[in-house]
Amino acid sequence: MEMSENSRIWIYQANRPFSDEENKHAIQVLNDFTAGWHAHEHKLAAAAEIRYNRFIILMVDESVAGASGCSIDKLSKVIRELEQEFKVNLFDRFNMAYKGGDEVISCSKEEFEKLLQEGVINDDTIVFNNTVQRKKELETSWEIPFSESWHPRFFQIHAS
Repeated sequence: MEMSENSRIWIYQANRPFSDEENKHAIQVLNDFTAGWHAHEHKLAAAAEIRYNRFIILMVDESVAGASGCSIDKLSKVIRELEQEFKVNLFDRFNMAYKGGDEVISCSKEEFEKLLQEGVINDDTIVFNNTVQRKKELETSWEIPFSESWHPRFFQIHAS
């Protein structure tokens, strides 16, 4: 399904990569969910994808029908079920992710701060801005250098 660039998005980041089997199963569960996702008896134009075997991304084209509190609760329930089934954490907002070469690495907030102090993570390190809210932002502002992200407001790079 082609989604509008103004589609609303939700990003759930796993604290580890999904196996190929988990990835296939999660996509099936998410596709089944989005096919029947409704808000106030209106079918939502929704789609789901998984990027880097780690990020679950759901989109709703709100020009068709907007997600409601109850429909978002249903989404959260499905994500929690996947979280329990796969024994991963998908709701930890302090689970940080960055790119080390071509690999996506996740770590705790404390580990992230240590890596900044050690220079492993620097201004040019690609980080993931999971606070983006629209598909257009996902394509332009999700994978960005540390220096251009929200991260410097909370983390400082320490000079050696």
